[in-house]
Amino acid sequence: MEGRTDADGKVGEEAASQEVMDPSVAELDTAMTTASNGDATIGAKQSRGFRHYKRAMKEKYGALYPFAIISITYLLFTVTDGAVRMIVLLHAYNKGFTAMDVAIMFSFYELAGVVTNLVAGMLGARWGIKTTLLTGLTVQLVAFGMLFGWQNDWSTVAAIVYVTLSQTMSGVAKDLTKLGGKTVTKLVTPEGKNSSLFKLVSFITGWKNSLKGVGYFLGAALVSVNYYLALGVLCGFILAAYPFALFGLSNELGRARKENVKFSQLFKNKYNINILSLSRVFLFGSRDLWFEVPLPFFLRNPESGIGWSRTLTGAFLAIFIIVYGQMQSWTPQLALKPLRQSPPDKYAAIWWCASLSVPTAILGGLLLGSDVFGPNASSGSAISALTVLLYSFCIFFAINSAIHSYLIVRYADGDKVAMQVGVYYASNALGRLLGTLFSGVLYTYVGSTVVDGFGACVIASCLVSLVSTFIDNFLREDQVGATFFGPLNRCFPCWIPAPQAVLDIEAKGVDDSAQQTEGMTPCDKTMDGEQSIENVNVAVDAPSEMAPPSKC
Repeated sequence: MEGRTDADGKVGEEAASQEVMDPSVAELDTAMTTASNGDATIGAKQSRGFRHYKRAMKEKYGALYPFAIISITYLLFTVTDGAVRMIVLLHAYNKGFTAMDVAIMFSFYELAGVVTNLVAGMLGARWGIKTTLLTGLTVQLVAFGMLFGWQNDWSTVAAIVYVTLSQTMSGVAKDLTKLGGKTVTKLVTPEGKNSSLFKLVSFITGWKNSLKGVGYFLGAALVSVNYYLALGVLCGFILAAYPFALFGLSNELGRARKENVKFSQLFKNKYNINILSLSRVFLFGSRDLWFEVPLPFFLRNPESGIGWSRTLTGAFLAIFIIVYGQMQSWTPQLALKPLRQSPPDKYAAIWWCASLSVPTAILGGLLLGSDVFGPNASSGSAISALTVLLYSFCIFFAINSAIHSYLIVRYADGDKVAMQVGVYYASNALGRLLGTLFSGVLYTYVGSTVVDGFGACVIASCLVSLVSTFIDNFLREDQVGATFFGPLNRCFPCWIPAPQAVLDIEAKGVDDSAQQTEGMTPCDKTMDGEQSIENVNVAVDAPSEMAPPSKC
């Protein structure tokens, strides 16, 4: 019994001890449960954070997907666009066609661009960018198919009519495809991000022209081997572009609200779009007055003092286009940003357009007033003068084109961008049309030598670029602090009085801070960037944090 009692006592002690231990165990269980719940809460928060991060990344970079798809399609097409120009031009030159004959062949290419840009802008807004891209690729294939039928035994008139019809279809195809490449930059760029928009527009435009230059060289090289081989290679490029447009784009991309798409609105654009479009006519006319037809004829003709082969002629034009394209792509970084002109305004457009007349004025003087060019001239001197001056024009023209391409997209309405950009590029095509036609007339009929004809084309280019400069003056600039000398003032030592925008801010009641900014120049009071209004306010409210006046 005693043993049992002891045993019972031990059992009782163990039970008592367990009762004493129970509160600690309960607290431990509670702590473990709390920790488990905390881990679950943290895990849920992390999961929500990850989902939020994925959504943010999708919103940020998802819009770039159509930009990438359209860029690939557009750039592949562009190679064929440059190549077919050289194939037709050099093949026609080899057959004995004159510069005027070739100008007529290409004139309907540009005329088709005028009409197509107007209609494509409306169709793009109504049907979407995917439809215009696929239609452009298809029409280009048909145009190449027609060129396969160009026969050697045809009369001059029959050949001109047939090739002109083929080039008309290529003009339609080019502007249908180009519409997507230009408008998608506006669609994927958030409102107010002007610097981002400028860089995106410059990138796609620059690489388009660079690959067009590659196409110039490719076309010249291939046609030197075989005419039909050249056309077959171009068909391959178009077929390679098809899948990207067919499977990679939404049918809704670029569509406007139905009530916004009316034919009458093609001619009821914003004031700035109309002015910029008119300026664009003369800007591109200034280039094509000597580039598209007279220059390759001049380079090929021994009477110019040069007399290059088809391959060298194609290479010169190709490098010109490639340099032009790359300069467009890097205009924000290489030209305007170091000069504190990015994003550009109306006054930057005026100054850069005025600079375009300098190399053509010098070259025109050498052509018509010296012995640098001609059958008895030194080929080295002729080539050096032509290269330096025309490539200088190339760089200035690239900067002008990049500025115009940015301004038109900036001025356009977001839901009507396809239609309004289409109207703008119709003016672009009209300028090329007029430049090509008049270049054929001037080169063929002015003077007694090819030097006189080419000199007349270059002088006409100089005058037309000045007309474009004059028209740019009528743009209505809405950027705060912009002044006529602003682009120069940001580069050279600051000596221009403060802009009216800053004076207006001072007049609205910021007297104390305004006293601290007295005597400051626009370089001090405004900064380049996307938020010019805020920058002016910062300059007035906190002058001590401002950067010193900038110099190049």
